[in-house]
Amino acid sequence: MDQLRAFIRAKRLSYKTEKTYCFWILRFIRFHKRNHPKTLTVIHVNEFLSNLVLHENVSVNTQKTALNALAFL
Repeated sequence: MDQLRAFIRAKRLSYKTEKTYCFWILRFIRFHKRNHPKTLTVIHVNEFLSNLVLHENVSVNTQKTALNALAFL
């Protein structure tokens, strides 16, 4: 996470964006039982986003934010 934060800061993204992206990336990693993100594939991303929609009833904008964070990762 420290490397991710440093990379976000190097890109000069806002602090709010940094917090949001870190939040979603941590949720993604925890959802997949703390597997390293390098070992996770597009299928894992789809599972995570589907879970957000089907079980947590998040809004479309929240889904987009989570997707953007994972795309950044």
